[in-house]
Amino acid sequence: MHVDLATLGGAQDRQARIRAHPEPAAARPSGAYSAPMGVRIVHFADLHLDAPFAWAEPRVSALRRRNRRRSLERIVALAADERADAITCAGDLFEHDLVTPDTVEFLRRTFGDAGRPVLLAPGNHDWFGPESPYARARWPSNVHVFTDEAPFPFDLAPGLRVWGIAHRGPATPRNLLAALRADGTGVHLALAHASESRMLVWQGEGKQAHAPFVAEDLDRAGIDLGLLGHYHAPRDAERYSYPGNPDPLEFGEEGERGALLVTIDDDGTIRRERRSVAVSEVHDVLVDVDGARDRDEVAERLAAALAPLGGSVRATLQGEVATDVQLEWPGLGALGAHLDGLVVRPGRLTWAHDLEAIGAEPTVRGEFVREAATIEDPELRRRVVLTGLRALAGRDDLDVA
Repeated sequence: MHVDLATLGGAQDRQARIRAHPEPAAARPSGAYSAPMGVRIVHFADLHLDAPFAWAEPRVSALRRRNRRRSLERIVALAADERADAITCAGDLFEHDLVTPDTVEFLRRTFGDAGRPVLLAPGNHDWFGPESPYARARWPSNVHVFTDEAPFPFDLAPGLRVWGIAHRGPATPRNLLAALRADGTGVHLALAHASESRMLVWQGEGKQAHAPFVAEDLDRAGIDLGLLGHYHAPRDAERYSYPGNPDPLEFGEEGERGALLVTIDDDGTIRRERRSVAVSEVHDVLVDVDGARDRDEVAERLAAALAPLGGSVRATLQGEVATDVQLEWPGLGALGAHLDGLVVRPGRLTWAHDLEAIGAEPTVRGEFVREAATIEDPELRRRVVLTGLRALAGRDDLDVA
């Protein structure tokens, strides 16, 4: 049910309330809750519907895209199970340049059937513009799309205001939270696709900052909690939460994929709990092939590592193998026939070359090894020697990690 939070105090009381519960509570099984006494919100971000999954063959990429839709259906079902008052999405719901009319119709139907308000704050991948589905589609009456970079208030319940911000282009270097000033008493939430600058180091290589801010901006703005998107690694801080992408996007992602259940109690205390909604199963495995004398031995070890797994797997081979071992051969994919998809790549692989003996040869490869020995960086020297020797041997599997 909705509760009247309008009588709650101002900034000082707000600060005390949220600091009482800075971290998410432990998740409990669905159905273990009594009737909620406060307002509940299911928050998610970074679903990336219609993502290309370029690494995968067409069958696998289509499956992974279907799984993303199923994840959204799980989010809507979670909101129903938890009797949530609203669903919020902080951007990158879809890929602006790839989204299909069928996906837009799926979103209209799924959100329309949710039976509660759905608040959407476009991000840098699904930015709002005149040609965006956000502008062109006829959204159900329960769906509210924030359309401006300036923070806009949405009163979700008496005394509970959500300030939404939209990206208006694919790159936003400005701090969109800088202009936010929450007015009035009660509880104030921010819904935005934005990058807490100091968290960038936690997000992996290649992640760029969009709408960068620092946590103190939320404090100055009078925001109790920022419901954010952009960072795919789930992260919680005193004044904000990133739910992470609901279903795995890339290999190597850590942390449970899910949505955030936010509860605002009668006294204004905010509690956060994570719930798994992922459909795709994704694994990264290291396969030790040390001492393998031929490709059959490599295949046996790879098959043993893959046997207990399902979904999509990226297998990284590591170890020292015989010089003549071929790492690419027809039928390699058959080892993962029971999987949705398989990627095999070389990791820290070495070949059992006698470099001292080769370096003493009066041959081209001997001269090559002698020249390569002058490279000061040992890791670079290793990669150059191994790649060069395989090239001189006429091998086409030259990748050395």
